[in-house]
Amino acid sequence: MGLKGGPTQDEVMAVSLAKLGIRPGDRVADVGCGTGKIAIAASRVAEWVYAIDRRSEAVAYARAEAARADAENVEFFEGDAVDILPDLGALDAAFVGGSGRLPEVLDLLADRVRGRIVVNAVMVGTLHEAIASMQRLGIFEEAVHLQVSRSAGIAGGVMFKPINPVYIVVGGAGCS
Repeated sequence: MGLKGGPTQDEVMAVSLAKLGIRPGDRVADVGCGTGKIAIAASRVAEWVYAIDRRSEAVAYARAEAARADAENVEFFEGDAVDILPDLGALDAAFVGGSGRLPEVLDLLADRVRGRIVVNAVMVGTLHEAIASMQRLGIFEEAVHLQVSRSAGIAGGVMFKPINPVYIVVGGAGCS
């Protein structure tokens, strides 16, 4: 792996994608795409996915993962989402996995996304910033605290090891 931040946990991805509600024909942005896991999963339903990350190593990694997955409907952008999003036009859904310039990113997405915007946050500060920004924009729907634990062997038995919790913040057009 080697990419800082690592991939989104499968369970978190499942809930995040369910909250996004991507439909065939949709155009979706994945802001802070990291390993590309969300973009690749979204590409299985969406018509087109725009994957954005400011880190060249993340874009290179995600591009290679997309090629391995035959996800040919994912377009990658290296740079700041605030500079890239204005050129993408209307979107049907957006996932935000990176927290850089979050209020500005949400301002841009609120004007472009017809459906839902989902932000994943691991830090409480990012959670607060996402909720406050979505409330200010009149698009806040809900926040979900997701705690996943996985089974692990111990002394011939089974225990559960917790994974750091994730906050899933959901907003959408016409919400209040």
